[in-house]
Amino acid sequence: AVVFPKKIATEQQSLMLVKRLLAVAVSCITYLRGIFPESAYGTRYMDDISVKILREDKNCPGSTQLVKWMLGCYDALQKKYFNNYWLCLQTVTECYHFKFKYTHNGPLLDFSSKDKKADSTITCADTKKASILLIRKIYILMQNLSPLPNDVCLTMKLLYYDEVTPPDYQPPGFREAKDGGLMFNEEPMYLNVGEVPTPFHMLKLKISTEKQRMESVDRNILKQGETAEPLQVCGVSREDPEE
Repeated sequence: AVVFPKKIATEQQSLMLVKRLLAVAVSCITYLRGIFPESAYGTRYMDDISVKILREDKNCPGSTQLVKWMLGCYDALQKKYFNNYWLCLQTVTECYHFKFKYTHNGPLLDFSSKDKKADSTITCADTKKASILLIRKIYILMQNLSPLPNDVCLTMKLLYYDEVTPPDYQPPGFREAKDGGLMFNEEPMYLNVGEVPTPFHMLKLKISTEKQRMESVDRNILKQGETAEPLQVCGVSREDPEE
């Protein structure tokens, strides 16, 4: 139930926090979008925020499958192969894009952060504040999105750092993807929800969805991503030199 450690002095402590934060974020998204029934969630507390956490439910095979996928994500994350993670509601209606970075030389704060210095020291308080802000933004966004279609389907995609990942590696529960990407039926819109730094990791969340579904979201709450040349494929941004 305690998400935040009193200190993040080791890479293992940082890894545990990132795993928990990913679980909280994915659980919040699926809960607030009504993907699984109430019985598929337990209640936990993240500081003073009550959050729903997905769990295996014998009456809901879908939630059990997603929990197994998350364990596969943890395997790739622990091996430092994990680069990008997409939680997609096809065809695509909504896409939740998590990106992970690892650093062996202290803080990594130049990750699309123009107002931060790379040599800044990340404190546990900084990580906690960023984590709470990220979850609060997810809650606000989920409450403003239009309802999903009744026949919505959820899928998950993982991308890896090619230079360190064995060619034949697939985490438990995953197989090699054959398709080239996921297509939006309507014009997509991209939102940068937030990023959470630790001294050893960086987690960032972006959301892509059909533009018409975002009309009621307060622009002061969520910073709109670059949409001058929207990509039609939910995949790697060609404008990002790091990808």
